[in-house]
Amino acid sequence: MEGTEVRKLAELEDDHWWYRERRHLLAKAISGLAPGRALDIGAAGGGNTRVLRQHGWDAVALEYGADGAEVAHGRGLATLRGDATRLPFADDSLDLVMAFDLLEHLHDDDAAVAEVHRVLKPTGTYLVAVPADPKLWSSHDEAVDHVRRYTRDGLLSLLDRGGFDIADVRSWNVLLRPVVAMRRKVSSGSDLDDLHPVVNFGLRTIITAERYLPVKQLPGVSLLVRAQPRS
Repeated sequence: MEGTEVRKLAELEDDHWWYRERRHLLAKAISGLAPGRALDIGAAGGGNTRVLRQHGWDAVALEYGADGAEVAHGRGLATLRGDATRLPFADDSLDLVMAFDLLEHLHDDDAAVAEVHRVLKPTGTYLVAVPADPKLWSSHDEAVDHVRRYTRDGLLSLLDRGGFDIADVRSWNVLLRPVVAMRRKVSSGSDLDDLHPVVNFGLRTIITAERYLPVKQLPGVSLLVRAQPRS
């Protein structure tokens, strides 16, 4: 992702409906885990790294680009610049690795998954979020440097090849999928917009409703997975 998009993301993420709900999902995913050493790969400005730290984790933000690393460091987060396919950590050294909206940027996503398997403890957890459904490919994906969007089977196959067992997989942003599909047919450029507060509140209300509805197995805009290294 280009530096301008990363800085735009950092400016928006505290209040933007999409990022707020994603932080809620992260907090829920780690709620039953004992805090330990964690790595947030592709952390951008470190919004999710802050969630990990707030819940007691010794968390490091890893960012490939200079802009994201600068923003995360400026927020007081432990930050490293590095390549997701060559992680600067020892074997079996981490309790949690998260990669939210990272794998779709990488040409060699198999190498990135293999590296996570290497650095995770056998009892560790891998949290993954990716954009779903190649049919939703649009100028937004091009603007934020996506290489692909994933099918559910494609993502699970990737993790299986990398030596992971799937503990949970679910769709997210299901209710708004028709709106996203329609908007991206006619829009150009990134969806990272500073929304009017009323629009932002309305979208936040809709996405929050998904917490309570049985829609997690229906087609959505994103896929979320929790996995463990295969014993």
